[in-house]
Amino acid sequence: MSEILYPEDETALAAALREAKGPLQIMGGGTRPIGRIAPAQALSTRRLQGITLYEPGAMTLVAKTGTAVEEIEAVLAAENQRLAFEPMDHRAILGTSGQPTLGGVIAANVSGPRRIQVGAARDFALGVTFVDGTGQVLSNGGRVMKNVTGYDLVKLMSGSWGTLGVLTEVALKVLPVSETQVTLKVHVTTWADAVGCMSAALGTPFDVSGAATVQAAEGGFDSLIRIEGFETSVQYRASELTQRLAKFGTVDVVGDPWAEVKDLRAWAALDTVWRISVRPTDSLKVIELMQDLQQDRGFHCQLDWGGGLLWLGLEAAQMADTRAGLALHQALQRHVAQLRGHATLVTSGLLRDQELCHFQPLERAIERVSQSLREKFDPRGILNPGRMR
Repeated sequence: MSEILYPEDETALAAALREAKGPLQIMGGGTRPIGRIAPAQALSTRRLQGITLYEPGAMTLVAKTGTAVEEIEAVLAAENQRLAFEPMDHRAILGTSGQPTLGGVIAANVSGPRRIQVGAARDFALGVTFVDGTGQVLSNGGRVMKNVTGYDLVKLMSGSWGTLGVLTEVALKVLPVSETQVTLKVHVTTWADAVGCMSAALGTPFDVSGAATVQAAEGGFDSLIRIEGFETSVQYRASELTQRLAKFGTVDVVGDPWAEVKDLRAWAALDTVWRISVRPTDSLKVIELMQDLQQDRGFHCQLDWGGGLLWLGLEAAQMADTRAGLALHQALQRHVAQLRGHATLVTSGLLRDQELCHFQPLERAIERVSQSLREKFDPRGILNPGRMR
């Protein structure tokens, strides 16, 4: 690969895109290399750094996209505020280094456990500025100078994985840190009980901000239910939830496990990881399929978003061979498509060099719309070619 390009500012970035003679691999901190990229010149936004506006009273922050998420979180913490969508850090499961950047978070729409309560990363993006595939600087949303009508570009750019344009600046809504939080751990014996427990908690009026289930070391599963807010309110809600969830299993109060849950830190040694999004109750159908396909080889599983987000993982010893691994991946994507969900192969040592669709193949009508957008914003097809496949 050629030496990475590091534009120093938005003007240099726009010039680099205008003058590009071939495809470009767009990256921020290089911590989320998910999906297949055709051979391309790497271009990083890492030097587009700095918080350009922060108004704690208005709960608004504007920053360049190469700014490290860690830096933004530190500035917010000093004012007792936070990124409420608590973005995942992929470095553990992908084995990458460097620092996650704001641009990478928005481009991939990276959202953590609190998504069930407050929404996704895209819901907190007030405005974006980016450079399209022709080198034109465009802006949309709040706190911008030039506004493009006809498209909600904030939503389009969130989750586009750098295929429509290179983000240079993002305006965000931030929220206060809760006064206190409590996490209840409910030990259950089956995945069905786990989904039932999380659904029951989310169906109460007690404003649950996290509902995940992990495999317990001693066997069975631990459903984790988080409540946040003012101390008196949290104590009351935790007490009520303890009584209501006791029918599923033993309920205990535990420390804060959410960083480990969010970042899948315990999965660092796994060979292959899938991220699957379906309706919460359909998660059991995906687990049943995986059980049928893996039989006695076993697999790792974690649920989040009340069951709406599944993480499936395999150790190298749990992968039969490359051919079986490809068949498993394709079977998962076919099954998830029938459930109207999405299955993404996040990482795989065994399947790294195989020709496959890392992201869920789009339905024909949606693919036509997606292709039309790419032709509009990147007519030469130079931005992250192949990334969304």
